[in-house]
Amino acid sequence: MSKNSIFTNVALSPEDDVWWEGMTKDKPKKLLSWLKKDWTSESKEVAAHPNSRYTIPASQCPTIDPAWEDPKGVPISAILFGGRRENIVPLVYEAFNWQHGTFVGSIVSSEVTAASQGNFEKVRHDPFAMLPFCGYNMGKYFAHWLKIGKSNDEKKLPKIFHVNWFRKDANGKFLWPGFGDNIRVIKWVFEQCDVNAYSVQTPIGLLPAKDAIDISNLNVDSLTMDDLLTVDRNEWKKEVENIREYYKIFGSDIPVELSEELNALEKRLM
Repeated sequence: MSKNSIFTNVALSPEDDVWWEGMTKDKPKKLLSWLKKDWTSESKEVAAHPNSRYTIPASQCPTIDPAWEDPKGVPISAILFGGRRENIVPLVYEAFNWQHGTFVGSIVSSEVTAASQGNFEKVRHDPFAMLPFCGYNMGKYFAHWLKIGKSNDEKKLPKIFHVNWFRKDANGKFLWPGFGDNIRVIKWVFEQCDVNAYSVQTPIGLLPAKDAIDISNLNVDSLTMDDLLTVDRNEWKKEVENIREYYKIFGSDIPVELSEELNALEKRLM
């Protein structure tokens, strides 16, 4: 990020540096807000828009694979979907197969604001995290994903995972540190793709086995990991009903396979 970087909707310091809420422990004394208005640490409004962004050329990533632009393509081992949920959805889980993975992608959701447990009124569905970008019927989009599974060898298809970095405790504190430590979860994903020996089966998918995620030198204890990887059957039963209601907006365009996956999930939760 030392060069060729574009920041949008952030605040600007007198030294022409960028800043946004949560970037530093203490607020700067003076900034120019994202609205180009004078802002101080005593201001009631935020300095940066909640939807701030930055863009950097992929070529500047120091760990990028040298074959990333190979016209022949490269094998894809895993696909990760992710939502922002304070509870219910565990830190990471793997789909049972491609069809189940398509179902997992179709139920990605995030809390618009801080939502109390089970309060689905503040949960926004964002299937495959593609809702703002998909230019055609999402029901047809789901069907296209299912078609990929039917027309290819399952063994050659990428494994599908769901991640949720945003679970919180009863005090509203994030349970997982996130940022660079997310690579610890990605490491487990890699291991699942290689040996598939570090997981346990749950009603929603395959979760990391105990101690499968490396938390050495991390301020996260085993009890916190238990919380991060908990599958609360009662809350997931409520989630099933929420998903069922959500699927209704697609009418007859919702693929029957996804309805079958939803029914199967409900049965596994019994």
